[in-house]
Amino acid sequence: MSSSVVDKNKPHVIVIGAGIGGLTAAALLAHRGYSVLVLDQAIVPGGCASTFKRQGFTFDVGATQVAGLEPGGIHHRIFSELEIDLPAATPCDPACAVYLPGESTPINVWRDCEKWREERQRQFPGSEPFWQLMATLFDASWEFQGRDPVLPPRNLWDLWQLIQAVRPSTFITAPFTLLTVGDALRLCGLGNDQRLRTFLDLQLKLYSQVSADETALLYAATALSVSQLPQGLYHLQGSMQVLSDRLVQALERDGGRLLMRHTVESIKIENGKATAVVIRNQKTGEIWTESADHVVANVTVQNLVQLLGNQAPSGYQQRVEKLPPASGAFVVYLGVDASAIPLNCPPHLQFMYDANGIIGENNSLFVSVSHPGDGRAPEGKATIIASSFVDYEQWWQTPDYPSLKQKYTEEAIAHLNKYFYLKPETIIYQEAATPRTFAHYTARDRGIVGGIGQRIPTFGPFGFANRTPINSLWLVGDSTHPGEGTAGVSYSALTVVRQIQAEFKHR
Repeated sequence: MSSSVVDKNKPHVIVIGAGIGGLTAAALLAHRGYSVLVLDQAIVPGGCASTFKRQGFTFDVGATQVAGLEPGGIHHRIFSELEIDLPAATPCDPACAVYLPGESTPINVWRDCEKWREERQRQFPGSEPFWQLMATLFDASWEFQGRDPVLPPRNLWDLWQLIQAVRPSTFITAPFTLLTVGDALRLCGLGNDQRLRTFLDLQLKLYSQVSADETALLYAATALSVSQLPQGLYHLQGSMQVLSDRLVQALERDGGRLLMRHTVESIKIENGKATAVVIRNQKTGEIWTESADHVVANVTVQNLVQLLGNQAPSGYQQRVEKLPPASGAFVVYLGVDASAIPLNCPPHLQFMYDANGIIGENNSLFVSVSHPGDGRAPEGKATIIASSFVDYEQWWQTPDYPSLKQKYTEEAIAHLNKYFYLKPETIIYQEAATPRTFAHYTARDRGIVGGIGQRIPTFGPFGFANRTPINSLWLVGDSTHPGEGTAGVSYSALTVVRQIQAEFKHR
């Protein structure tokens, strides 16, 4: 049996998954006096916000930018409680340079509010009523979110946290709860503005997984506004791995333990309560059962149902099965000579092409480019990471996986070559990842990424709760409010920590 030192005087929590959500919950619980064990099947922690190295280049696996580092932001709050330093970072300005089909001048999403206002008025004349509506909804939603409501509430304690977060100013959002961004465009007389809609489709797909017509308006108000001051998006010095490394240091400093290369085979339920997990050591093949007072699952909701097997509540399982298909990702990682990068290249770009190619939905590529001296490439070199959302099913059903992967890689590089100078002499290293790659390295069901699409039936008050139907079993990560990204999953982790503490206080 694996060595398992548990302080019997402390409540014991097992965290499944060492992504940012799981590590944040684990570090906070350890800091607040719990006995914590984190288990992950991968080689390194961080999940979709981890890193790998090739030939001197450092590549961020999935997530490439961070929100919530500003004073009062979620990472700032959590790192302050844990008494660890925030990683060094530079603001992304513009947060993204968006190229629409057939256009050579980008739409720059500036961090400065006035610059962004001027940009969007120039790019989308007559659209200001829409942007003002978004700003009004964002201000109310951000103020509300800052009071730590629990969404959706599942018991009286959750409901009380929600009620305490409500103020008269919050009620301005109520009439818009069941509207989409498409509805808002029509209300503002912009329903036929195809250029604006294309821009919104591109940007929202990054955050909500779905188009403007499907994205819940209140979610979009935050997603589209968080790039501007006093918030903002940041590019970390070194790599995204810095976030998880610091959380691991805090966890272990406070007595928590992290076991990598350990797979959780199942969750044990007794009398409607999670009591233990079955663990397999990948190196030795040893299997054992570890008991727990609480189990925190930093997994997709699809993976959670699989871990429960025939113990999954039928209503919960049916709800998961009825979810619209999630997104997969195709990613190309390039290590290049610096001469491949145009002068003054922004850190993040988004391209949409009118070519009838095979890349992604809407033929969109989201591109992250390293900066000189940011720790991702040797001197005189750079990294380019280009990702596109794809239908994950084709990657599992194709009879010729290598050929499909090669086709996607060639087309992605051909598209990138319209902006970058990519030739055999400038490409030093290249690698690609597909949904099958993500499934292998992150264990996410079928390699899906980005969480649940933020449609009306699945966002915020209507989404999956952190509190599952099984007592002492909690869900954190991008399947829960407020969704994807390191800031979103960290918020879900903080919510679960507060809920667990409240349960122990009331015993």
